Amino acid sequence: MRNIVSVTEGQRFGRLTVIRESERQYGHRYILCRCDCGTEKAINLNSLVHGMSNSCGCFRKEFIANKNFKHGFAHREANLERLYRIWSGMKYRCFDSRCKGYYNYGGRGITVCDEWRNDYSVFREWALNNGYSDELTLDRIDNNGNYEPSNCRWATVQVQSNNTRVNKRVTYKGETHTLADWGRITGIDADKIGRRLKKGLPLERVFFNGDLRSYKTS
Repeated sequence: MRNIVSVTEGQRFGRLTVIRESERQYGHRYILCRCDCGTEKAINLNSLVHGMSNSCGCFRKEFIANKNFKHGFAHREANLERLYRIWSGMKYRCFDSRCKGYYNYGGRGITVCDEWRNDYSVFREWALNNGYSDELTLDRIDNNGNYEPSNCRWATVQVQSNNTRVNKRVTYKGETHTLADWGRITGIDADKIGRRLKKGLPLERVFFNGDLRSYKTS
């Protein structure tokens, strides 16, 4: 049965505060919201809950206006646009089951803290105060933890790659390799090895290349 997305009166999404559900438009659900600037506007529900709409449009107008008056703002604008894509992608992976990588994020319980999920400006401020640059990517320190200030950092692609679940190191029969390397050595999918380890199976069963139902102890 399909989950029905709902929002409540007073709930905030960026600069927008929910007033009530509005009339459908073109078959899609719309929510009447009041922006912090005072404007009331009907916003597409999916755009609202997935972080694609965070104001009535005033944020972008202010953004463009600042570009015309602040020296060097063009470079800052590029940074902010990339940050916004990172923020949107983070929420997409955690909350939209249509995302190809959802099973690695929302599908296994990874979520985004409320302060970041509901307000891009809060995430942006944290990023700029905690080492953000165009050469770095958003990385969770504990790969099983959520997207939140205490568990996130800006890291190089190499550091982030070394922090993935498949790079966990396991020693078996005197050899130590990452799960990714064990997958290549044994021919068993690295994620399958990880799932077996998580279940607490003996290493002989973890590295059994076949259906565990047919596994027999010697």
